[in-house]
Amino acid sequence: MPDPIFAYRDASPAAGEGPLSNVAVLIQPNLAVRGWECGAGSVALEKYVPLEDATAVAKLKAAGAILPGSVRMAELGLGTDGDRMADALKQGLGQAAVMTDLMGEARCAAVASRCYGFKPSYGLISRFGLNGLIPSMECLGVAARSLDTITTIMAVLAGPDERDSSMRREAALDFSQVNQIPEKPLTAGVIRESLQGLSPDEAKHFEQALARLGTMNVRVTAINFPDYELFRVVHQAVGSVEASSHAGKYDGVRYGHRTANAENWNEMYLRSRAESFGLLIKSFLFQGAYFQFQNYSAFEHACRIRGRLLRQTLDLFERVDILLAPLGSRALDSSGDSCLEKLYDHFEPALPANVVGFPALAVPGEIWDPDMNRGLQLIGPPLADVRLLAAACQLVNAASGKGTHDAE
Repeated sequence: MPDPIFAYRDASPAAGEGPLSNVAVLIQPNLAVRGWECGAGSVALEKYVPLEDATAVAKLKAAGAILPGSVRMAELGLGTDGDRMADALKQGLGQAAVMTDLMGEARCAAVASRCYGFKPSYGLISRFGLNGLIPSMECLGVAARSLDTITTIMAVLAGPDERDSSMRREAALDFSQVNQIPEKPLTAGVIRESLQGLSPDEAKHFEQALARLGTMNVRVTAINFPDYELFRVVHQAVGSVEASSHAGKYDGVRYGHRTANAENWNEMYLRSRAESFGLLIKSFLFQGAYFQFQNYSAFEHACRIRGRLLRQTLDLFERVDILLAPLGSRALDSSGDSCLEKLYDHFEPALPANVVGFPALAVPGEIWDPDMNRGLQLIGPPLADVRLLAAACQLVNAASGKGTHDAE
């Protein structure tokens, strides 16, 4: 009988020496581990076994981490239908997880399991060895019950990799400084337009969380962002085109699924592609193909809008230190989605950080309100990952009255 949690489970995971010694880190089966099946939750990659470790996996091993196995995931990481990472973390099968964040999945899985979820700046962690879907928007996120654990894992994973051309070339960040950055009054901005999808109950709890932050030496200010709704449009247009192009290599010729019912080469290719993907991924790929071959000008326009959204978001950080945004209950319950519109409804609050590549930290709502079973996002400017984690530690300590950074 298949394991309901693990896609692959290591019968005797080894522990090494280093900063992550004896820390069990869960991964997904879209991250290459030599000798493990790496199917990424898709028929397209069934029985694919990598010949070498992904850079992130090699770094985890070198830091002494225990890798219990790869946890079942949504097909190619899109959404959370079929993803079991939240369940694995709830059951204590690992102390932390490294998983793909395409549209907020890592952050939502973390909050659903009452953990912290961190999406770093784009290009900070190598994607070499990742069977991804949307190259310019996805990154490896980290989930853990402790902010200290997230900081340690980020210190291990962040850094240059010549095999990944998407890496940032700026100086490496020093995550050892997270607990050494002096506390200072923070100015937090709340985008009014980001609150429109909240239910009355969610809006009430979010306002209560903001009021509590106001007692912690945090000045909360409301910000207008008239183009906010375009984050969703850009993610769907640009993301689907990238996915369509990126998934073209899953053709049944070199590796992955090949149909057993074909009379000629062309039929083999068509049938293999038809059998390789689920309905949701097919919808996404078809949409991308439409923009590629039938309406390319719309894709170009979406790329220009993406640049405008990037500039406008950067301008916000001239006025505030961090941005605050809710993760409503819809984002935490997107299982069973087979429709793209519903999927985007669920993940809409998390999309901006992926579109512009900024760091974002999801904090369990219980930190601020015992009845707030949703998350709160802290978003920072690009490459301000260390400062964002330091700000989170400051706020969480003030909210809990503790000297540690553990979620309840």
